Amino acid sequence: MKGFLKGCATAMITPFLETGVDFGAFGDMMEYQIGNGADALVVLGTTGEPCVMTDGDKEALIRFAIEKAAGKVKIIVGTGSNATARAVKASVKAQELGADGILAVTPYYNKCTQQGLYEYYDAICKAVTVPVICYNVPSRTGVNLLPETMERLSDIPNIAGIKEASGNMAQVLDTARRIREKCDLYSGEDALNLPVLCAGGSAVISVVSNLAPAAVKALTTAVFQGDLREAVTISDKLLPLVQACFTEVNPIPVKEGMNLLGFAAGEPAAPLTRLSPANREILRAAMRNFGLQVKA
Repeated sequence: MKGFLKGCATAMITPFLETGVDFGAFGDMMEYQIGNGADALVVLGTTGEPCVMTDGDKEALIRFAIEKAAGKVKIIVGTGSNATARAVKASVKAQELGADGILAVTPYYNKCTQQGLYEYYDAICKAVTVPVICYNVPSRTGVNLLPETMERLSDIPNIAGIKEASGNMAQVLDTARRIREKCDLYSGEDALNLPVLCAGGSAVISVVSNLAPAAVKALTTAVFQGDLREAVTISDKLLPLVQACFTEVNPIPVKEGMNLLGFAAGEPAAPLTRLSPANREILRAAMRNFGLQVKA
């Protein structure tokens, strides 16, 4: 299916208290995103640290996000797992709670075959009716969703597209060529947002838009309007901020960036650690140079 998502989707961080999710802080962040033009919010994606959350906290966060969004933005819920049965169960629950769509990362650690990947997504899609986005991020999962497999998947009616974070533009272009008439391509790597959009991508699922949603939205708009000069200008300005957001593993830097903006983002959950002092200064400088109002 085509046309489910266009523009800027922010991969939301999850602020934690000792007792669980900090819903007040998460609500503040949602308001920041909605007020600055984000088209969709991804809850429980990689940036949201779902692997350290209880099922109860995940369900509560989905409920909160959907109620808070009140239809102003799409809510896409991360439901992927290294067990197909768990991914299916989580996807069904997300749909029951009112999610607009599903983001399902490829199974991790098990390192299944390409046929295993096909059967995994096929099982999820048969269990729900909402749009399903495949998520390819082999640097984290150890599994690469190949273009020919994505081409097969694009025939499934509720496959909305693929979030491509392989970092391999040759592969991204091959995938785009194979699926172009059937489903959509989404950039899953902020440093490649511009070329992926120019290759026909319909949206970005962005980490840096936690900090700068208006700029990421403006980048997508410029490309869609054919104003590549403006798109390049925005991309060039964003790139140092993007680089600062990945000095350490995501979401360590972006969570600290939200703290620097004055949000109660807290710290990443163990085993992740807080951003090192040296990289914190790199991030602070990049944010100030970008024009963000650093408060902390």
